[in-house]
Amino acid sequence: MSNSTATGDSTTSPSERSWRQELADKIPAELAREIDIYETEVELRRQGKLDEKLFNETRLRRGVYGQRYDNGQRHDGVRSQKLEYPSGSLVKGTNTLWDAPGMQRIKIPFGSMTPEQMDVLAELADDYSDGILHVTTRQDFQLHFIHIDDTPDLMRRLAAVGITTQEACGNSVRNVTACPLAGVCRGETFDVTPYAKAMTYFLLGHPDAQDFGRKFKIAFSGCKDESCGLTAFHDLGFIAKTETVNGHARRGFEFYVGGGLGAVPYQAKLFDSFLPVEEMLPIAQAVCRVFARLGEKKNRARARLKFLIASLGIDEFRRLVLKERQELPADARWTELVSALETGRPVPEVVLTAATDQPARRPAALGPGPYPEGFEAWKSTNVYGQSQPGYSVAAITLPLGDLSSHQMRRLGELARRFSGDSVRTTVDQNIVLRWVAEADLPDLYSALKEVRLGEPGADSIVDVTACPGTDTCKLGIASSRGLAEELRTRLLEKDLAFDASLNDLRIKVSGCFNSCGQHHVADLGFYGVSRKSGGRTVPHFQVVLGGQWTENGKSFGLAVGAVPSKRIPEVVTRITDWFRRDGKQNEKFQDFISRMGKLEVRSMLDGLTEIPSYDQDRSLYSDWGDPREFTLGDMGQGECAGEVVSRFDFSLAASERQVFEAQIQLDEGIPRDSAKTAFRAMLDAAAALVRSRGEVGLDSNEPDDIVREFRTHFYDTKLFFDPYAGGKFGNYLFRIHREELNGNRNLTTDAVRHRIEEAQLFIEAVYACHGRVLERLDAAAV
Repeated sequence: MSNSTATGDSTTSPSERSWRQELADKIPAELAREIDIYETEVELRRQGKLDEKLFNETRLRRGVYGQRYDNGQRHDGVRSQKLEYPSGSLVKGTNTLWDAPGMQRIKIPFGSMTPEQMDVLAELADDYSDGILHVTTRQDFQLHFIHIDDTPDLMRRLAAVGITTQEACGNSVRNVTACPLAGVCRGETFDVTPYAKAMTYFLLGHPDAQDFGRKFKIAFSGCKDESCGLTAFHDLGFIAKTETVNGHARRGFEFYVGGGLGAVPYQAKLFDSFLPVEEMLPIAQAVCRVFARLGEKKNRARARLKFLIASLGIDEFRRLVLKERQELPADARWTELVSALETGRPVPEVVLTAATDQPARRPAALGPGPYPEGFEAWKSTNVYGQSQPGYSVAAITLPLGDLSSHQMRRLGELARRFSGDSVRTTVDQNIVLRWVAEADLPDLYSALKEVRLGEPGADSIVDVTACPGTDTCKLGIASSRGLAEELRTRLLEKDLAFDASLNDLRIKVSGCFNSCGQHHVADLGFYGVSRKSGGRTVPHFQVVLGGQWTENGKSFGLAVGAVPSKRIPEVVTRITDWFRRDGKQNEKFQDFISRMGKLEVRSMLDGLTEIPSYDQDRSLYSDWGDPREFTLGDMGQGECAGEVVSRFDFSLAASERQVFEAQIQLDEGIPRDSAKTAFRAMLDAAAALVRSRGEVGLDSNEPDDIVREFRTHFYDTKLFFDPYAGGKFGNYLFRIHREELNGNRNLTTDAVRHRIEEAQLFIEAVYACHGRVLERLDAAAV
């Protein structure tokens, strides 16, 4: 099948007409209509008859992204090379749709897929992409290097097997996630699968979920203690719970609202300690209506549900939602949809297809052996005994979340043979086969090894999570995938996947501050930033410690310092060695970090934060997996052997120190002092930026004067605006300045924590702005 058929070409070959006609009989009418509308919009944009801004939102709602395309070398060992497209396949001129291939996100509700769907995904990876499928931290799949002309037919082939890309991105309800062990977990309260299905079906395309200012994420968990559902940082989080009424167990949920990661993470707030299952859908609908009506629309930086709840307060938000619930017109689907899925009855109006959890084989115990070489090590990390005797879940470790189309096809075959149709992706970017008879585990392992899918270490310290970073994401600052691959390699070399003292530790890497790699809830988290040294850009990662992955992502870590990217493996070595040496028996890493204190933690970075000159160590001036140097051109070397450190550099270092001091003050129980210290750090950073412009005089250290000069010379001129975030970080300073003027009446611990996060992000933005100004000066001097 060709991937060069243009949308606007009215002539097709008989074979093309044949496969399209064959698909038409398999695609539900609702999905077919949705794809037809999208294809028309692509053509209208091509002709210049659809506004670009409007088209961008409509394609994003179908999961169609542009992507970064400047990294000439693939570093992960799985992807081969960028695809070459025919010279005439890209539309040129003012109506360009993309100037390079992009990415297609594919929704896999709660990660559930069938072998037939796996086959089609593999075919699409070959026919339209680079032969690689990527599992995301929201249980989706992504195909990279996709041409926009191919996306309508790609969507049709997915729809024919009950998969949609509708609302995979954009200001919409994203993929509903759920524990991949739901229904087979030994510790769950009950199986949340039918409820995640019901939520997916109910809200997909729902008119009350079409007018959001930003994205909206939902998660389900069968228990409160583990990490599988991660409800603590979702807009809506449902944790299975039962209560006894008149001697009968009644199902419901501990219901949370307003969580989110992003640049500044917010813990979800408890909305209802017990929400009956029959109220799940109407309450979700009511929340959507309140969010659509009252949520921010103009300022995208404040447009998530978490900000609306922070503004209103949880009590007022709850009152508004419950009032909305009472006024909702009755909808039979609220109960009928849930009841049908609870009992396994078919739901005729549902257009998506999910696995039915029918085992392929009868249960059987594992025999005494002998076993294949490596089997017992793999079993110790990758096999989980189900609540159903004789069955196990087998985790397929996917380094960086990637697998080839060949591996996907083979995995589909193994699913048919060993586990039936029960396959799920995980938020750790892996895949699990459920309902594997224990007796079949050795044969399954041998078959997985044949296609290089038999690596141990699932859910261990070596199972490093990473977002796309600078590989393909336009927001990427540093190479998250490159770093994650390097860390995995080094940890495997040390055999740390089987170190009992480190078994529960998680490492997560994001290419920027937006936390797509979920660094805030990792034991060891890292997010990409950059620094200047001698006129050259040095890729860095902020080190984030103290997050908690268990208990559904219970707590968030805080940044403790920025380290050059090439030195992060040494950071991991120092901290893990320290924990193994000084940690108490059975002590959790978060408790260890708290017990040791942030000053001691900061000392672990001694000697790693300094940047040597370019001539002393050139390796630090390039990132993992990319041989190119982050330079601004050769700079002249003065007669002095030492490098001149500017007043700006000293000032920013002092501001970062103040942010760290604010963290310590918060830990010591003095939040008001902490808040003032964080604000002073922002003021001093802003003042340093203003003073870096020689023609601007600023002699005052008064907040009003600093804020006024910063606004005049950097915000109003848009010099401070980030290419992607706009004036978001400048608004942090203005808002906190207003809060200080008003006396900080609502200074909760959470609010202070958010301020510390915002102060660090503001300082990062000051660094970046200063770098952009220097680049402009250099360019003007040439």
